[in-house]
Amino acid sequence: MNLNSQVVNLSGLPPLIIALRASAELKNNHGLDRFFAPVGPLLEAKRLAADLFGAKETWFLVGGTSCGIQASIMATCSPGDTIILPRNAHVSATAGVIFSGAVPKYIIPESNCDWDIAAGITPSQVKTALEESELDGRKVAAVFITSPTYNGICSNLSEISQLCHSCGIPLIVDEAHGAHFKFHSAMPNTALEQGADIAIQSTHKVLSSLTQSSMIHISRDIIDEERLHKCLHTLQTTSPNWLLLTSLDAARHQLSKNPTNIFNEAMELAAEAKTLINKTPGISVLDPSIFFPNFPIMDPLRITLEAWQLGLSGFETNSILHKSHGIVPELIGTRSITLAFSLGTTRDHVQGLVAGLKHLSDSLLPLQLKREKIFTQILPFGGNFHMDLTPREAFFASKMKLKIEDSVGKICGEVICPFPPGTPVLVPGEIINDRALDYLIQVINQGGIISGAADPTLSTIVVCKT
Repeated sequence: MNLNSQVVNLSGLPPLIIALRASAELKNNHGLDRFFAPVGPLLEAKRLAADLFGAKETWFLVGGTSCGIQASIMATCSPGDTIILPRNAHVSATAGVIFSGAVPKYIIPESNCDWDIAAGITPSQVKTALEESELDGRKVAAVFITSPTYNGICSNLSEISQLCHSCGIPLIVDEAHGAHFKFHSAMPNTALEQGADIAIQSTHKVLSSLTQSSMIHISRDIIDEERLHKCLHTLQTTSPNWLLLTSLDAARHQLSKNPTNIFNEAMELAAEAKTLINKTPGISVLDPSIFFPNFPIMDPLRITLEAWQLGLSGFETNSILHKSHGIVPELIGTRSITLAFSLGTTRDHVQGLVAGLKHLSDSLLPLQLKREKIFTQILPFGGNFHMDLTPREAFFASKMKLKIEDSVGKICGEVICPFPPGTPVLVPGEIINDRALDYLIQVINQGGIISGAADPTLSTIVVCKT
């Protein structure tokens, strides 16, 4: 192969792969570009990504979507500003609130006890929160929405963005689980297409970049891009892993080759799996039109299923499927599991899933176990939670540890959340109540993992000294 043919072949590769190869041949990193002020291949890779995803500007993240969420909140909110966000936002949003000093105004999402699943946020809820903030004399600096949720439930971002923009307020969307929406006509519209000002996506979830790599997309001039850049500089490492960055460019390159049909097979397999699972006695698939009529739009590549009629919690269902059939769900809940279909999903995977569920059905349905025995219907939060301190005030307050039975009525001093999905049941500054503790104890008893707490067994809880 002559040199000219090599150049032709290389020119068809993503710019960061070309740079990485050249750097390896030279045995140095000088050809890779500057992470925080790119002028070469990284700048070109960012431009290509922005064009593909429909953004004004795109930044590559090596700290996951969590880093992008934190930077977005810091870039839009100053100490004392109000940010409107759902109470089931990811724990990284809580960190962003602490970093920025913003005051959260929480919206309680619609929830379903049978499934122990929280849905999205309605435009009317956002409208009410904006009006209440105005009456209270609070300056709303940003509205933060999670769409889709971990289960794939989507909010009406078009109407929410119109509400925000009519007040001159930016809309930030945690779109971690929706990076693939732009690449099939039957997918929901993307956050940017619906008017979001910032969308943060986990390119590593359904798309094919490496874990920990994400993208943040900016769409409108309402965002102070220089401030956002500085926040990203503050939060991201000064020594990025170029394999992560290159994987983002490679994922973009893969999509750009077939942007409208690349998910055809995954869509067909997901639809096929849903049909087969619904025919399995004792197993049900979540239908948002029935359980969440205000949220009819759902990611077609997510399937949430339950085995209550078989007497199994979500944790127990996962344990059996994983150990006996090698099936690994995307999300394990108290009463359900969620499966994610992607470009790597094959028909063998679907057949293995259906066979595993059929085995559960054949083994347990004759026992006629009652679902009420598996998990008490307690949602982790309701309209009765109360904040005594802002998350930032509580984070920096003097603290002590108390036995869990002595913590009720005290001010929580740490983030406590089942993981995944990483949705806090208690955040710093909230008054600890029996409802939250009962839920957390049941999660532990069912085999769930608690993240954020100094004592993951929850024998003790960190509280603020008063």
